[in-house]
Parts: sequence; structure tokens; C-alpha cells
Amino acid sequence: MINIVLDTNIIVSAALSSEGNPAKIIKLVSVDDNIKIYYSPAILDEYKKVLSYERLNLPDEKQTRAVNLIKKNGICVQPETSEIPMPDESDRIFYDTAKAINAYLLTGNLKHYPEDPQIVTPARFIEVFGK
Repeated sequence: MINIVLDTNIIVSAALSSEGNPAKIIKLVSVDDNIKIYYSPAILDEYKKVLSYERLNLPDEKQTRAVNLIKKNGICVQPETSEIPMPDESDRIFYDTAKAINAYLLTGNLKHYPEDPQIVTPARFIEVFGK
């Protein structure tokens, strides 16, 4: 079993384009029962907030579809808040969720997180786990 947590930038990229590694990851999750997405209530709220940004120009239907896909294929957890220093405090919810369930954290912004072999880019995840 491969557990993953998706940073918001992965969800947004997949919603904006059906091409690229973020979209491939979403497709993988939909067809591979060995890959499980985890999220927290705070992460789901963050996805909803960012997907609704006017500048993204995402139709309501696409926003709803993206969130529902996570809820349908994902498992909700409530992690404890860590005290590790974070380069970007707003990303703590993703880090703490990934650490709580020993998951890979997929992000396009590695610099927002502490160095950790389980924090990887979408390209690296596809390289290692993609089919």
C-alpha cells in the first residue's frame, strides 16, 4: 500500500490540465487500489478555497469534481499539530497529515517543506510508482 497526501498545487494543476504528472497521479489513484490518498478536514477546506480563486477561472463543476474525487478516493484523518519548523507555515497541515500516516507528500513546492525523502515532486512519484 502506498499512502499519499496531495499538496494543493497538485489538485489545482490536475484541475487545470488533464496533461502532466499531477493529472497522471489523480488518474493513478482512481485505478490503483494500492495507492491511497489521505486528507484532513483542514486540507479539504484548503482545496475548496484555492480551487474557487477567481483567477483560476475554474467552473464550479470542475471544483466540485476535484473535491469529490478526493473525498471518494481518500481517507480523512485528524493529525496532531507538529512543532517542527516549517519554511511555509501554511503548509503544515499537509506535512502533519503525511507524517501522521507515514505517507508520501506530493508537492510542486519542495522548498515549502523540511527536507524529507517522503516529500517528493509529482515527477519523482510517477518515476518511482507510476505504471
